[in-house]
Amino acid sequence: MARVLFHVDLNAFFASCEELKDPSLKNKPVAVGSLSKRGVLSTANYIAREYGVHSAMPVYEAIKKCPDLIIVQGDYAYYRSVSSQFFDLLKKYTPLVEPCSIDEGFMDVTEIIKRFKRPLDLAFQLQDELYNQLGLNVSIGVAPTKFLAKMASDMRKPKGITVLRKSEISTKLYPLPIESIVGLGKKTIPFLKENGIVTIADFADDKNKEFILRTLGKNGYALWMKVHGKSSDHLDVSSSRKSISLSRTFERDFYTMDEVLNQTRLLTKELSQKMIHEGQMGKMISLSLRDTEFHNIVRSINLGTYTNSFPIMNQAIQNLVETYFEPVGYRHIGIHMGSIKNHEKVNQQPTIFEEVVPDTERILDTLNRQLQDKVFFKASDLLKKENSDE
Repeated sequence: MARVLFHVDLNAFFASCEELKDPSLKNKPVAVGSLSKRGVLSTANYIAREYGVHSAMPVYEAIKKCPDLIIVQGDYAYYRSVSSQFFDLLKKYTPLVEPCSIDEGFMDVTEIIKRFKRPLDLAFQLQDELYNQLGLNVSIGVAPTKFLAKMASDMRKPKGITVLRKSEISTKLYPLPIESIVGLGKKTIPFLKENGIVTIADFADDKNKEFILRTLGKNGYALWMKVHGKSSDHLDVSSSRKSISLSRTFERDFYTMDEVLNQTRLLTKELSQKMIHEGQMGKMISLSLRDTEFHNIVRSINLGTYTNSFPIMNQAIQNLVETYFEPVGYRHIGIHMGSIKNHEKVNQQPTIFEEVVPDTERILDTLNRQLQDKVFFKASDLLKKENSDE
């Protein structure tokens, strides 16, 4: 039986948070971003968008379009706290919730939706409760796969509820422009259009399949399957800790690969040190990039073995950056390590690049860390110390 997934997307989230914090902003054009006229906007509420104001727009241009625009500097700690309340409310309905960014997440409602006389009553109830409890408006996409649910939630904003069945793909999804495809790189879109691929119907057409796969490689094949309704309906909802991550939102955008590589290197080193300190190792590492229009891309690679080694982790992230980087401007970067285990439970098989660490050293290190003091030594170390003192 097909699963029923919700993609719940907070509308104009940062601007909505500012209206919650300062109710006097309601019913006025509001944008979040730099207070400098040379800066750019992170987002704008829907009133401001009616004037043509949008994310990534230079402040001076936004003010020309909307002289009454109120610009507020972002309070990201506050946004995270509101986001936490948002996800807590989703989990009141079902534990099967997968966050995919600060302002959106998936819910598997296959079972709980059966309790409602009309299936969409659950979506309406959730939408009403989020507004009544938190003051937040959301759009909800309802579909049998994650990709289709995400596409559906984008179809009606703000405060929309859209159902996208596999039988409706040709009528609801295919007429949309290829810019609508979640996960399609911006620099790829003009090239596809130059070759006659303008709508999702063109993208899905069998006659274009070979060209798309040749042009986009593995990502092209994954997108090809998704627009045909053949993609994952599985949510990562484990309550046990299976991942560890670090991310940063920066004051300026990074447009060159070298800038992004510098930042990912620093984040990866910090994450490696954090994992070593906590005694954690993992084998699935991911890179997340959020561009100036708040589109997110997440790309992962399986390391093949459990590790917390900075050189190994950094090389993997570097490969991901070099493969998927586009000069569109990135404000938020994250490094995520999944499939983690306590290092004591990992049966280490040293690679040819690593020095073999004797089991004795590992055992002594574990014992000393548990006692929070260096109590145990090898006899050979004591002999070395005595000889050096003579």
